[in-house]
Amino acid sequence: QVQLVESGGGLVQAGGSLRLSCTASGRTGSTYRMGWFRQAPGKEREFVAAIGWSAGNTYYADSVKGRFAASRDNAKNTVYLQMNSLKPEDTAVYYCAHNSFPSPYYRSPGSYDNWGQGTQVTVSS
Repeated sequence: QVQLVESGGGLVQAGGSLRLSCTASGRTGSTYRMGWFRQAPGKEREFVAAIGWSAGNTYYADSVKGRFAASRDNAKNTVYLQMNSLKPEDTAVYYCAHNSFPSPYYRSPGSYDNWGQGTQVTVSS
């Protein structure tokens, strides 16, 4: 089992930046990929970004490409999501997720087996 703890959310004006962090503990040796998802009120959870744990290859939703950047610090078992040029439509609870087995379906929540508690990001206009 892997435990995930997110931090870094908050309230920011449109055009501003935030950096989310997610630290993993427990059986982190099995990590294949880490993902970031978000869920706005009344909407389904959606894919934001993912990063491979070994090679560091990254994937992004079209809506955040060029504005968000995922990175990792393997020594600290921590992944980050740098969010720039934030828009009101980025407002949501952001979750990090842990994937322990190889899967091409990095956009699917079902490919991840552990989730953090979420952190609120609110972007005001």
